[in-house]
Amino acid sequence: MRSGRLHVGGFSTGPTNFAVNIAGAVPFAVKGDEKELQGYNLIMIVRKDSAFHQLADLKGKKVAHTSPSSNSGNLAPRTLFPPLGLVPDQDYKVLYSGKHDQSIKGAGTGDYDAAPVASDVFKRIAARGEIKDDDFRVIYRSEMFPTSSFAYAHDLEPTLRDKMLKCFYDYRFTAEMKKAFDGADLFFPITYKKDWEIVRKVAESSGEKFNRTAFEDLAKKEADATARKAAKK
Repeated sequence: MRSGRLHVGGFSTGPTNFAVNIAGAVPFAVKGDEKELQGYNLIMIVRKDSAFHQLADLKGKKVAHTSPSSNSGNLAPRTLFPPLGLVPDQDYKVLYSGKHDQSIKGAGTGDYDAAPVASDVFKRIAARGEIKDDDFRVIYRSEMFPTSSFAYAHDLEPTLRDKMLKCFYDYRFTAEMKKAFDGADLFFPITYKKDWEIVRKVAESSGEKFNRTAFEDLAKKEADATARKAAKK
């Protein structure tokens, strides 16, 4: 989108901030229903048969964050956990898994002692049968965050933009889509200023900035984490 090769796209919750500030993205919808947008909680999961029952129990343990730019997988834990007595990188070792499903599965196999992940992703892969939710225990749950945004390029031709928006807002999900997306059946209208306020607060309170330098730094961290993980295989 930044280079002009993408006109409409979906961005996960945390990176939406970069899409807006670097690529000129204009978020216009998230999944939802007639009443409200669909959200998720940051949850800290552990194996049900583990000895961990509260955040403080994870001091000195291995905890999987997803990636540096992820809201629920990294930024929110770094903001929300310290006031509760658990400081990432200080009280526990942060290991980047790369994705939410890898964090979840890694916590399930014992590769990690715990993992902060998005509740909607956890429900989705459990519904697909990739994990059994009964194998896990949730020891922390945050307030709700919006899910991934759909956004268009700020310089999209107005007539095309308006037709595209009408298509999105008029569309109703198929039964298969509703099942996959936890009952959501349409694209709910949103604005970045209002609906991403809590996400921005979390990111900014953790020292995150949304300029090109910060984006390139995060991209390098993610690439380095991926390379380290590949080297261990």
